[in-house]
Amino acid sequence: MNIPNDRKYANTDEWVKVDGEIATIGVSDYAQEQLSDIVFVEVSVGVGDTVSKNDIAGTIESVKAAADINFPVSGEVV
Repeated sequence: MNIPNDRKYANTDEWVKVDGEIATIGVSDYAQEQLSDIVFVEVSVGVGDTVSKNDIAGTIESVKAAADINFPVSGEVV
């Protein structure tokens, strides 16, 4: 399992990496391993949308299950 130390991790298995004023979010390796083969990702926001921490960013589906992806931080989608 890969756990880079340049990110902050949420209890809900999302991570955030901040570079200046830009924050990139993703899903932890642990969550990906638990889901197994990922077959579909749906993003529920668009550029310019304002989001709050814990808002739903989208859904990730695998052959085993589907799960929501939550924003680990608040901000504007760029």
